[in-house]
Amino acid sequence: MSQRVEQPTSTLSLKEWAVAVKALGTGEQIITVRKGGLYEETKEFKLENNSFYLYPTYEHQKAELVKSDYQYLLQATLEGWSAEQSTVTIEYFAEVTDDIELMDEEKLRALSSYHIWTDSFADVRLKWKRKLPLHILFIRMYRLDQPISIPVDEAYKGCKSWHHLLPELPQSGFEPILSDEQYAQQKEAIMKVLNK
Repeated sequence: MSQRVEQPTSTLSLKEWAVAVKALGTGEQIITVRKGGLYEETKEFKLENNSFYLYPTYEHQKAELVKSDYQYLLQATLEGWSAEQSTVTIEYFAEVTDDIELMDEEKLRALSSYHIWTDSFADVRLKWKRKLPLHILFIRMYRLDQPISIPVDEAYKGCKSWHHLLPELPQSGFEPILSDEQYAQQKEAIMKVLNK
């Protein structure tokens, strides 16, 4: 039985590499890893809400940090994009079902087949601010029926994880990327790795 999900009422959004948004949005992965932006007020990542929009970022993406099998997703995000882009398109919102804190490098390596990043990228995330845990966010993704283009504002720039989108976002229909069963199966497989 699926639970009722609503489009976020807040304009809160999480900034994430466009290739990661694409991987989540195509069902290639259901997790993302976070430790915080460089300028978080709390100096560490904090889940501000369980439901939010995904704001794709392009400028810090590095091809060498994405596995070769997923380079096509990276290329897809860069088609038609330029640093002078004046708008960004919001296509998805996310619901975090679980936030697992991880300090164990071995367990992080064991998750390798469940995400698009190279081991070196995952290791860098874990070792940065070494005393703080890495957050493994389990994300249920929803595609908006009508993607929303908004102007890129100065307020969205910089290395902060969270920000509020300035315009109100119209409420519209949406569809889950994965069925309840597909999501539950993937989540169970990853949890088995984490609970070993």
